[in-house]
Order: sequence, then C-alpha cells, then structure tokens
Amino acid sequence: MFVRELKSHILKAADSFYAVSIVGPRQSGKTTLLKHTFPTHVYISLEDPDTKALIANDPKGFFADPNTKWIIDEAQEHPELFSYLQGLIDNNKVHGQFILSGSKNFLLIEQISQSLAGRIAVLELLPLSYKELTTFGNYAEKPIWDLVYHGLYPGTFVNNTPIDMWHKSYITTYLERDVRQLLQVKDISKFHLFLRLCAGRNAQIINMSEIASACGTSHTTIGEWLRILEASYIIFRLQPYYQNFNKRLVKSPKLYFYDSGLVAHLLGIDSAKHAEVHSARGALFEGFVISEVYKQIVSQGKTPNIFFWNAHKSFEVDLLVEKGEKISAIEIKSSATLNPHFIQNVKKWLTIPENNTNAKGYIIYAGDQQTTNQQIQLMTYRNIDKII
Repeated sequence: MFVRELKSHILKAADSFYAVSIVGPRQSGKTTLLKHTFPTHVYISLEDPDTKALIANDPKGFFADPNTKWIIDEAQEHPELFSYLQGLIDNNKVHGQFILSGSKNFLLIEQISQSLAGRIAVLELLPLSYKELTTFGNYAEKPIWDLVYHGLYPGTFVNNTPIDMWHKSYITTYLERDVRQLLQVKDISKFHLFLRLCAGRNAQIINMSEIASACGTSHTTIGEWLRILEASYIIFRLQPYYQNFNKRLVKSPKLYFYDSGLVAHLLGIDSAKHAEVHSARGALFEGFVISEVYKQIVSQGKTPNIFFWNAHKSFEVDLLVEKGEKISAIEIKSSATLNPHFIQNVKKWLTIPENNTNAKGYIIYAGDQQTTNQQIQLMTYRNIDKII
C-alpha cells in the first residue's frame, strides 16, 4: 500500500550487515514492510508457540541451511536465540541473513546489545509520515484536522474499525501485553491515568513531580513509566537548545507523542471538528508537525537533531532542526490564516549575534498558502519535507 521511505535504507543495511533489526511501535507496519522488502526470506514469528518450541529444542537443526535467509518476528520472545545467532553470523558471514523485528523494543535492544553488537544494523519504523501518506489513495487530501484526529498508524487506513475503537483497543493491548509484563503494574488504572495526564501535557515541558502528585505515586515511578513509553515509541522528549548561547535557558525537555490521534483519544476528543475547537488545538497541531519532522528524518535512517528554544522570561521558538552547520528555526501555528505576527519569534531568534549565519526561518501553519515575509518562509504543513 504505502511506500515507506525506510525501505531503501533497510536494503542498504542488509547489503552491509549480517543482520538488520527494525524497531518501532506496535502497528507501525514493521512486519508488512519486511515481508514486502525481503520476499525470498523465510518468515517466522516467535509469538507462535510451535515455532518457538522447535527452535528451543533444536536450534542447530532449525537453522541448518546456511543459504536460507530469515525474517524473525518478535525475536525478543526467545532471548536464548541471540547467542546462537551470534555463532551463525560469525560462521556464515552472509549479509542480510537475519532480519529481526519486535514490538517490545526495550527487550529486543537489550538482547542485541549483549549478543549482536557490531554485527547488526538497527533502524526505526514509525507511523506514517504525511509524505508516505500521499503514496496511496487520497488520504493526504483530507483536511488537516481529520488527519490530526485520525492519526497516521498505517493499519487505521486499511480496515473498517471506527478510529475511536481502534485507539481504545491499541491502548488496552499495550497496557495488558507490555506494561503489565515489564513493569508489573498492579493498579493498571493508575497507569492509564498517567497516560491521560501525559496527553494533557503534550507539547509542554515535563514536570515529573507534578505528574507524580496527580497520579499518587513517586517521582521515581513516573520516571520509569516515561522511559517505558519512550522505549515503546509512544512518546519522545524534545530537548532544549543551548549550545553557544549565554542566556539562562530552560533545561527540562518537552514531551511529545509520536501520533496525534492517540493524544486526541486520550483527551476524550471524539471527532475532527472537536479537535479543531478543543482547548488543546494548538498543542495537537504543534505535536503533529514536530512528530512529522521527527518521522521524516528517521525514515532516512538518521538520528533527529531537533530541539526547542526557550530563553528564560524571553521568547520561545517551537523547533530547531540542526543539519550539519545549518539550523532551521521553525514556529508552528494552528491557524489556517496567515498573520504577520507569526514571524516575530523566529525573526528575533535569527538576530541573536551568536547564532549560526546559515540559519533559516520558517513558519508552518494549518493553511495552504505559501509566501516569504522578511526572509522567513511561511509554508503549509503539507511541505514539511522541503525543510528536511
């Protein structure tokens, strides 16, 4: 269906490494992409108890043919396998022989670090970017608030499940299968409250003490829960930018969700129209855009060097994208109408003496017009890839 930007980088990695691992959130399309990318590989899932038992009883026999290449899904379900794969890789030295994926990224990465370091490339597959959405059907032509409310998990576009039911099922599955197993949370309702509190703080600076107080739990527990959400690719933290600047800056990161649809569901938003008029409208659109930038960079096989700027008691710029010696300063506005005041913060940031001379300024908004105002480009969310 959708053309995934990461595909070419997966193929390149498979030509250079003996094994490749794809990590990312549940339902981001990892299995579908791998089956289409490597049609001649033998696919197995270690969530299948029969397959898992066969490998456990006779791994040498199961992987006896050195010419067979494998896709091993949910590889983290059999930790003992990784030591065996290490021996096979060292003996066979066949590029791209093993392609691994899994939904419990924290366990998968741990096993990779222990046994396959230096032998395997690790890439991330996130929900669809807007650019990928344009490659199939007419989904990208939908109004922006339809996309913000719906979210961009690929599976939500291929079945008839109402989106609110899909998100409810996703959260329930995530809670039951991942969090309960890994954190052994006894009161799952408290963790669900934590998720909703995080959604209410989307696009805000993280205050763990405040969240802990609202949940009735400890600062340490909240820190652990946030790390699990990060490892599960539910949220990410956007760090402040402060290099080469002497002003006192906010040093705490901001919290963002990878998918705006999940935020909308957790906030109790029940339609695209509701999202458009909701009090969290600005945070929803800001999160949608920043996640879009993040996804487009990751889909190129790169690590995002993105930050926000917040000088203490001064002004804020929503997003800085660092590309080598160049920096793009981006302000994000949820309005569909251009306003001359949009450029004020970016313009001010560009005048800081210590700033990089290669910096460029952009305003991304919810409308469709594009123009230039005092060397700052005002552009639609549909063209974020032009910045990346």
